[in-house]
Parts: sequence; structure tokens; C-alpha cells
Amino acid sequence: MSPPIISASVGVTSMENAAVTTTKGKWAGRFITAAVIQGLIAVIVTVLILDPPQYFTGHSDYFSPAMVIAANGAGTWFFTGFISFLVVGVVATAVTAIFYFYIEDVQGKVYKGFTNLLAWGHLLFMNIGVAGSMIIMMYQGYLAGKAAAAVSSGGGGLNAGQIHETILGWTVDPIGGLILLAAIGAILGGLGYLIRSRTK
Repeated sequence: MSPPIISASVGVTSMENAAVTTTKGKWAGRFITAAVIQGLIAVIVTVLILDPPQYFTGHSDYFSPAMVIAANGAGTWFFTGFISFLVVGVVATAVTAIFYFYIEDVQGKVYKGFTNLLAWGHLLFMNIGVAGSMIIMMYQGYLAGKAAAAVSSGGGGLNAGQIHETILGWTVDPIGGLILLAAIGAILGGLGYLIRSRTK
């Protein structure tokens, strides 16, 4: 009679392992993927700032973003956008994956139904909002910094009023709207976290 008992216990163990396997969630991986994509964008921007070819050729093929950062003024938009993108777009997105891993893979509370929709809103709204707003800020800040530089150094020689009117002024509303979108995404994520963490 002992062999059937052993076989049954093995079957129960296999079923338990299968149940454990099905409780693994996907949201931590999705946020890690988003962080990797954001990180790739950050690497590209960093390479453009450093402009490695200039160290070999002795000249740059475009107005150096490093000069924009060093000049402060309107170029501060570029630096602020770049740092914010690194902190919120890359680091915060990767850290967020830890919360989803804890809920789904440690506690076994896989997102489904309404909370799954909240997680999608969190992922899409936050990443689109952060990336969109910071890329606009970086690019327009770069153009503004270049425009403020002296004509002799390759800049536009514009004053602050001209720069605000022609380059930065229109960006306020879209940047604000995208930041609001990112905030809504974060709120949706927090709401989903609270609901799922309190569900048995």
C-alpha cells in the first residue's frame, strides 16, 4: 500500500508547485523593461552631451550641450530636464518594480481585474508623462541655451525675452499637462497597490 501513498503525495506536491508558479506576476518585469528603455534614452542623451568624437577630431559637429549646461540661464531647462529624467524616468521606474514584485511574487497577490487596469494606467501614464515632459524640457532647453550663446561661439545671440517668446513660452502648457499625466499614473499605481495589498 505504501507506493500509492508516495505517488499521491508526489502528485499533491506537484499541484502545490503548479499553484505557486501561477501566482507569479508580470508587473515587476514590465516596469523593469520600461526602466531599461528609459535608461537607453538617457544613455543616448549622455553621449550627445559628452560628444566623444570631438576628442578625436578636435571639433564638434553640433553646438555642444555641455556648453549649454555650463552657461546656465535658459540652458538650465536642459540640465533640469536631464536630471529629472534620470531620477524619475529611470531610477523611480526601476524602484517601482520592487513594489510590484513584493505584492505579486512575495505576497502572492497577483494583479487582476480592476487592479490590473490601475497598473496599466500607472505604467503608461507615468512613463509617457515623464518621458514626454522631460524630453521637451531637454530639447527646448538645449535650443534656448544655444540661442542665448554669443554669435561668435555659434549661438544665436538672443536675449531672455526673445528666447522666452520664440522657444520656451509655448512649452509650459504641454510640459505641465504631461507632468499631470505622470502624476495621475502615480496615483493610479498607489491606489492599485493599496487595494491589492489589502486583498486576501
